[in-house]
Amino acid sequence: MTEETQDAPRQHYTDKEKDDVFNNEFLPHINSMYNFGYRLTLDRDDAKDLVQDTYLKAYRFIESFQKGTNAKAWLFRILKNSFINDYRKKSKEPNKVDYQEVEAFYNSDEVDRQITPDLRVESLKDMIGDEISNALNALDVDFRTVIILCDLEGFKYEEMAKILDIPIGTVRSRLHRARQLLKEKLSDYAKSMGYKNADV
Repeated sequence: MTEETQDAPRQHYTDKEKDDVFNNEFLPHINSMYNFGYRLTLDRDDAKDLVQDTYLKAYRFIESFQKGTNAKAWLFRILKNSFINDYRKKSKEPNKVDYQEVEAFYNSDEVDRQITPDLRVESLKDMIGDEISNALNALDVDFRTVIILCDLEGFKYEEMAKILDIPIGTVRSRLHRARQLLKEKLSDYAKSMGYKNADV
């Protein structure tokens, strides 16, 4: 059993119930899964392979999925683990990001969940096209992933922590840093397009 499924009690589904869960709970998310896979791999063929592998694993371990829970988050976790285990090995191991300097603050109870504005509201407002995509793709995969999960897919911190297998404090610190990096990359573009207050 894979790590994304081992912490859930097994359900007992008939073959028809398995097919129903797969078709009704899993397949509706296939476009989001492909987009996530592409953002991770930056390669269309690898993204397709990653999605196919994810759905094969999802069906194989379907009895570990609990009806009524977030199927999309469950699938994203499988895809993320498949990426780490299989596809990331194809390239050199990326540099590890050190979050310890800000970890204590973001793990504290006083931390403001909205310390960094939602990119859907601020940085991405009125900005479309390849510049945003290129800036996002240029981020380290760990930073890129949290932006995708939070600002593009709308997952909550608790869901992101489970998908990524990291503490919520790390989610907060990584997202804060990722948003700052993305804003920096977009700042020059915003200025060139005549946006006021483009300094971020």
